[in-house]
Amino acid sequence: MQVLRQWRLFQRYSRYGNYVALDSDCLFCKIINGDIPAQIVFRNENVVAFNDISPQAPTHVLIVPTLHVENAAGLAKMSPTLTADLFVAAGEIAATNGLTGYRTVFNTGAEAGQSVFHAHLHLLGGRGLAWPPG
Repeated sequence: MQVLRQWRLFQRYSRYGNYVALDSDCLFCKIINGDIPAQIVFRNENVVAFNDISPQAPTHVLIVPTLHVENAAGLAKMSPTLTADLFVAAGEIAATNGLTGYRTVFNTGAEAGQSVFHAHLHLLGGRGLAWPPG
């Protein structure tokens, strides 16, 4: 694990008494750190959101916490507040995109379709979404 000492992220995480730990091998950590380009649509001290490279709806945004946690269950256990921040960001992104309805999804584990093991919330909208999914 790499310790990111980027001021903006360090400033935020200092509330928890630690540095922000990022995994140098993680695709999303590299996007957070700016090492890999992405279409960033939202950023604050807790959250980075970017367009999915393989969108399943007209709006398909991945919303990730600015620290490395493998999945949603681990994120919720570590920080319910940070977990809630992902949903707050989803609402703001949806409003910015004029979405009146949208779906949020966490995939946890390979069997559920998680392919990048950094917790992330999918925001999907802009078309009718059937139920049940999948």
